[in-house]
Amino acid sequence: MEISSYRFGSIVIDGKTYTKDLKIIKSRVIDNWWRKDGHVCTLADIQDIVEAKPHTLILGTGASGLMKPAPGLSTELGAHGIRLESIPTELAALRYNELCGMVGSDQVAFAAHLTC
Repeated sequence: MEISSYRFGSIVIDGKTYTKDLKIIKSRVIDNWWRKDGHVCTLADIQDIVEAKPHTLILGTGASGLMKPAPGLSTELGAHGIRLESIPTELAALRYNELCGMVGSDQVAFAAHLTC
């Protein structure tokens, strides 16, 4: 699975364009991802990722980084053996591709806010 481009409000994954926030878990796109508190990502918002047990979660925080991981999220994920990288979505897309090439897509999850 490859993210070929990202721009504000739009991301292209394996040739398909998505315009809603999304997650990628074990090479499956979960479109229209909503968080309980729109610009904060909590453990409850990514429980399906926790259950999939990837090595790393790449969290795309939006074009300008407005979405934030909840305080303590990195520690909570660490307790499940998951490393968190939280960076603006454009860089997150590049990092997802890079890590998938290194360790395989089953070991890398992606969750991204596509706007702000």
